Amino acid sequence: MINIKEKIDCCGCHACFNACPVNAIKMIEEEKGFKYPVVDKEKCINCGLCDKVCPIINNKKIENTPVAYACYNKDEEIRKNSSSGGIFTLIASNIIKNNGVVFGVAFDNEFNVKHIMVEKVEDLEKLRGSKYVQSDIGDTYKKAKECLEEGREVLFTGTPCQIEGLKTYLRKDYENLYTQDIICHGVPSPKVWNKYKEYRENKDKDIPINISFRNKDNGWQYFNLKFLYNKKEYKRNKIEDLFMKSFLQNMSLRDSCYACSFKKYNRLSDITLADFWGIDNILSELNDNKGISLVIVNSEKGQAMIKNIKDNIFVKEVNIEEALKFNPSMIKSASKNQHREDFFKDLECEKFDKVVNKYATKTNIVVKILRKIKHTLIK
Repeated sequence: MINIKEKIDCCGCHACFNACPVNAIKMIEEEKGFKYPVVDKEKCINCGLCDKVCPIINNKKIENTPVAYACYNKDEEIRKNSSSGGIFTLIASNIIKNNGVVFGVAFDNEFNVKHIMVEKVEDLEKLRGSKYVQSDIGDTYKKAKECLEEGREVLFTGTPCQIEGLKTYLRKDYENLYTQDIICHGVPSPKVWNKYKEYRENKDKDIPINISFRNKDNGWQYFNLKFLYNKKEYKRNKIEDLFMKSFLQNMSLRDSCYACSFKKYNRLSDITLADFWGIDNILSELNDNKGISLVIVNSEKGQAMIKNIKDNIFVKEVNIEEALKFNPSMIKSASKNQHREDFFKDLECEKFDKVVNKYATKTNIVVKILRKIKHTLIK
């Protein structure tokens, strides 16, 4: 029977929830807004399956030789509306064109972040773009398994812990399964996100019709969080926006993110996608500030996925060790903010802006000026 004694030992992947044959496990939200499994002992039949599918208890090791590439989509419109280089859309489109399905992260009608299944190419826009909130997996592992058993190709995308959760849940390899994870900084609390949405609604006196965490109006490297309304918009860059401050300064992350079991060089996913931070130090001539993807191929399936889209992308192999120097989140956990507990405590009774500004480190004006100069030079 799954028993979470320390919150650091649960990544919230929902593998146990999906695996329970008698539905004895519920994912319950705790005070910080993260979900953890709770077992109904009267329903439980002590089969032990929940323990067997936990990716932290059964942390898998793999020996492979990952290969890294700098990539971007030749379709400028898709690239513009993607977080980095627009590679996901091409990979996912190929899966769907083969009568496959794609699982990924989308907003619902209230801009909550959830995993959904997509079967049409035109619906891939729902999955495009980063969502800096821990997504609710729900029963998508079950749905993915059903599709796999039917013989359909499945592309499942998510954070490294979600991909490993899927793999341990399935308990066997499927030739028709393709997986893609990301270089993950950590996952912020849905509760913090909801508090921020409430703050924006009160501040802007309106309901958004679209939200983008990675708006590129000011370029890829200086992206904005953007709320689009019918007659106006809110837009601030990642340094200035309150929610992004709480995220990037590690105040709002899940406990397990500070000692992540899945930040590693050798991964179970077929492909790892990320922004290619540090591209100026490796292939500066590529950086047009429209978005470059770092694509790390971890398997033969991953190589086949890249080969299938090669006519529609610019791709150049790079030294993976050099690339990871500028993308350390691949292998290194986030450092816990010393004010994290106070941040969550104060969030219960104080306004969002007051709490964030109380604990966020102020950005040095000199750093701002230097960044602006660099941005101008790049343009």
